[in-house]
Amino acid sequence: MQDDLVKRLSSPVPRYTSYPTAPHFNDSIGTEVYADWLGLLGRDNRLSLYAHIPYCDRLCWFCACHTKQTLRYEPIEAYLKGLHAEIAAVGARVSRDAPVTALHFGGGSPTLLRPQDMIALKHCLAQNFAFASDAEISVEMDPNDLDEARHDALSEIGMTRASLGIQDFDPKVQKAINRIQTFEQTRGVVEAARARGVRSVNCDILYGLPYQTMETLAETVRAVITLAPDRIALFGYAHVPWMKKHQTMIDEAVLPGIVARFHQMTMAAEMLVAVGYEAIGIDHFALPADRLALAARQGTLRRNFQGYTDDQADALIGLGASSIGQLPQGYIQNMPATGEYLRRVEEDGLAAVRGYALTEEDRARAFVIERVMCDFGFAFADLPSAFRRTIRAEATGFAAADRDGLCRIDGERFLLTPAGRPFARTVAAVFDAHLASGRGRHSIAV
Repeated sequence: MQDDLVKRLSSPVPRYTSYPTAPHFNDSIGTEVYADWLGLLGRDNRLSLYAHIPYCDRLCWFCACHTKQTLRYEPIEAYLKGLHAEIAAVGARVSRDAPVTALHFGGGSPTLLRPQDMIALKHCLAQNFAFASDAEISVEMDPNDLDEARHDALSEIGMTRASLGIQDFDPKVQKAINRIQTFEQTRGVVEAARARGVRSVNCDILYGLPYQTMETLAETVRAVITLAPDRIALFGYAHVPWMKKHQTMIDEAVLPGIVARFHQMTMAAEMLVAVGYEAIGIDHFALPADRLALAARQGTLRRNFQGYTDDQADALIGLGASSIGQLPQGYIQNMPATGEYLRRVEEDGLAAVRGYALTEEDRARAFVIERVMCDFGFAFADLPSAFRRTIRAEATGFAAADRDGLCRIDGERFLLTPAGRPFARTVAAVFDAHLASGRGRHSIAV
């Protein structure tokens, strides 16, 4: 019966790292609007920064990020020059009274940067924004890029959280996804980061990969546990070859089916919980003392374009090609193509090409969807009064029609049941007023 349920509820839906989701962004929101929004950020707004490095020295076939392969450093140097210029242009429009409480370097492979360029990039950010003394600085790391000089540079920029993509340690799986990375390499990176004072380590594991079985995934999970990461993200591989052409290098015939994926996810989650990790949302796990676990217990867990976070900033500013920002007024995205991004930055300083201005109904539904994804429920009393009746009717109507035991109404709260939690994306979609009119295609829900 559970397998039948998985098949019925696995229809593609958004991952809901925003609402409305990116396919609903439009080009009526550009640099002029973005400049106005930036100018309204002041001392009452805490800021989070995201800096995107869209380059790798190899392409992993599973990856759905905005990145490109290069074996030459010259394109990276040119890109960094433009990124510095955008940082200066954005910083000039934001009040220096607005403190930066978090900075995340993502990609691509930020650790591909030369040590002096890592340091120069952080220096540029510090020159143009006011960093809080306790700001969290996280970096996505590829163990294949790292050496002692880069580890030292990461220490110099003040990295507080290291995020390592592992995916799977099985050689056959690694070959199929073009991601060769040994356990010994990974352990060395974790030890080097901790030796330099990094207080938080995150590891990413993927299920649903080609040739992956319950046994091979279990071996990977056991190996990751020995590293004692503070956080673990357990993501389902999103096969979207219509969007990322390099994913056509993966043979669909050797991908686990929907039911097999679900059992892989369930097994890995049970293994992590059994050794003391707390389940966070639909795909994260954290040790009890980790800030993400504390946020989940306190009801302050958030969800943004980086996934689950304890970041309580009022605005997320995206820097670099394709990066997305989330400001009080709405969303903004930079030009994805690096060449065009650089041209726009050179001409105008900003490179925003599309976005979305939130309505009051959008805010109400964004709140509901975020709480479903983070807390597996919400209280009707927390809804804005103007939309409380409408959303309550949708919630009670869905619960009344639910024959699968996914949710229930508990007094003045809408709650997912334990059986419904793995399908939180599907339940969240019930409250998505834009989904039916969307042009985007999404990955399967489990």
